[in-house]
Amino acid sequence: MAMTQALGSPSAGQTCALILIVTVLLQALCVAVTYMYFTNELKQMQDKYKDSIACFLKEDDSSWDPGDEESVSSPCWRIRWLVRKMILKTYEETIPTVQERQRNIPSRVGERHFQRVAAHITGNRRRSNTLPILGSKNEKVLGQKINSWESSRKGFSFLNSVLLRNGELVIQETGFYYIYSQTYFRFQEPEEVIGTVSKEENRRKNKQMVQYIYKYTSYPDPILLMKSARNSCWSKDSEYGLYSIYQGGIFELKQNDRIFVSVTNEQLVDMDQEASFFGAFLVG
Repeated sequence: MAMTQALGSPSAGQTCALILIVTVLLQALCVAVTYMYFTNELKQMQDKYKDSIACFLKEDDSSWDPGDEESVSSPCWRIRWLVRKMILKTYEETIPTVQERQRNIPSRVGERHFQRVAAHITGNRRRSNTLPILGSKNEKVLGQKINSWESSRKGFSFLNSVLLRNGELVIQETGFYYIYSQTYFRFQEPEEVIGTVSKEENRRKNKQMVQYIYKYTSYPDPILLMKSARNSCWSKDSEYGLYSIYQGGIFELKQNDRIFVSVTNEQLVDMDQEASFFGAFLVG
């Protein structure tokens, strides 16, 4: 009787082996299903990515129309519409910010962009045939200051954010300026002897021509910035002598500083607007 029960029922070892086999088969099935699922997802992602790139690289030659239902339903249309929407949103958020920054820029900076700080004054043409009007002699200044500058816009002269007072350019903004000036000397040999002075003595007396550029600051005495000279020997039989002196340089000027030009032998200066001029402009 006991022998019959032993033959008819499985042993504990067989049961454990069966359970182990079933477990292994279930795990293998799960791995296979998971692999197939992720493979399918990766393929779909690759197809979507490829379609998106094709839209931007124009690999898809099919034309699309926003009014066409087939075009609207296409993936390329959706991608392009989404990109366009993002660009428009970024544009709407960025432009007001730029406009606000521009409104906050001081008006002086905006004006400087369109109107540079500069001045160019010339000799007065109406006085070109007469002796120039120069300033009184100053013991602290070499030569004699020129006052007869033309500042109106009728000729070549102009003033932008710089003032002209008594022949002096008055600086309104601190910075580094390029300052320049040219003086035109016209010599004419007198036909008669002046008093007891011979022609040779008169020629030697008038042959030295010097141009000075000064500036006035809070310091009481003027400061010499530049000077240039010409020493010319006129021919014994010459009737005219024409010479010009030009000089320029960069200097730091502060607000309310004043710059001016002085010359020697002022009676020889020709104040024609194309020949004698004076100016400065802001460089930084």
